[in-house]
Amino acid sequence: MDQSYDDEEARTFVQVISDKYNTENFPYGQGVGVVVLPSPPGSPVKGRLFLPSVLVLNDCGIKKAGDRSDIAAFCAHVVELDLSYNEIHEWAEICAIVSNVPRLDFLNLSMNPLSGATLEPRMADVFSRVRRLVLINTHVSWDTVHTLTGNTPELAELFLCLNNYQHVSQSHTSCPSLRLLQITDNHLRDWAEVRKFGLMYPGLGELVLANNRVESVDDTRQTLQRLFPNLRCISLNNSALSKWEDIERLNFLPKLQELKVMGIPLLQPYSTQERRSLLLAQLPNVSVLNGGAVSDNDRDAAERFFIRYYQHFPEQERPHRYNELVCKYGQLAPLADVDLSPRCTTVDVRWGDRVEAVSLRLEQTVSDLRKQLRALLQLPSNGIRLFYIDREMSSVLGPEELKCGFRALHSYSIRDGDEILVVPKVKSRCSSSHL
Repeated sequence: MDQSYDDEEARTFVQVISDKYNTENFPYGQGVGVVVLPSPPGSPVKGRLFLPSVLVLNDCGIKKAGDRSDIAAFCAHVVELDLSYNEIHEWAEICAIVSNVPRLDFLNLSMNPLSGATLEPRMADVFSRVRRLVLINTHVSWDTVHTLTGNTPELAELFLCLNNYQHVSQSHTSCPSLRLLQITDNHLRDWAEVRKFGLMYPGLGELVLANNRVESVDDTRQTLQRLFPNLRCISLNNSALSKWEDIERLNFLPKLQELKVMGIPLLQPYSTQERRSLLLAQLPNVSVLNGGAVSDNDRDAAERFFIRYYQHFPEQERPHRYNELVCKYGQLAPLADVDLSPRCTTVDVRWGDRVEAVSLRLEQTVSDLRKQLRALLQLPSNGIRLFYIDREMSSVLGPEELKCGFRALHSYSIRDGDEILVVPKVKSRCSSSHL
């Protein structure tokens, strides 16, 4: 009895679209007008609905499909359907909806509780028109994934993020149409699991493995060329790669053009500039690195940096790429060691009878100096003037007032032993009342 009551109370797909897209909510006829024939007494269907071709019904409490004929009447023109964050836990209900949306191209089932649900192969042919399928955080089994990919001959994009996968179950049937697989935020570690994607999805062009702790790229050139002949983009952000050999092996992917490898242990010891330069020099065919396009100047600078970086290493510790680049550029002379640290000088600061030796950073401005002296000497917050005295030329030039707040101190040619004079401002005796 309780189950029957729950079924009666379950919110249906039909009820939700009837409520959301009725003419009361769209009084000006937004969307596509759908005329519905008279319905039986008690039916949730209104006389006329305005439905767009992209239906967004996320987080609506949907558990059931509802009347199939109503779905067919409503959704003949629908091409995209977002059912994420609902409460559908049976594939039979999903199939009832999908089978009555004949033009469906995109289906999002994310966040529905499907972990224990079984999809019978005889029911799965209703997904044959779907080209983009999103199953994020549904915890669907690999058997269900294989049933779906085996019945979607035009499937191009598949999203399996946050499904708690530790291993990949290999399908005996490939899905050659798949171009994008996004499987971020799972628990894959061994490259042997990643290798299975190449066997199952031979047409794969983009593989997003971010936030999996993949530890290495363990395949030969021949194997990677055979498994991933079309892969042009791979994301290994926040993986566990720790050896330059893994980066070198990515060059074996014959069509690789775009790579993302941020947040990996291998790059932690290096500065931002060193990371990009060392990566670029190792990856001659990559044209987009970590989201940034690579120009000819970028590559030239990176390859020259690479030579200079490794030229003092013992020969046995240099990467294979080093000799290739030396053949291209020759042996490069080390760059001149230029000291770019901030220049400082020590001057005497005079405030009345008080004299203090103060170290100044010459790249700071007059305004910065004013703040520094106020804090150091406990000067008034306003009402002071600063004068620079060049001790060698003071008898000729006299003091020079530091008026321009944004001017850098080095532009005054201040040297050790010079003097800064601080004097209070004298208020003018004239005021507007005297004018």
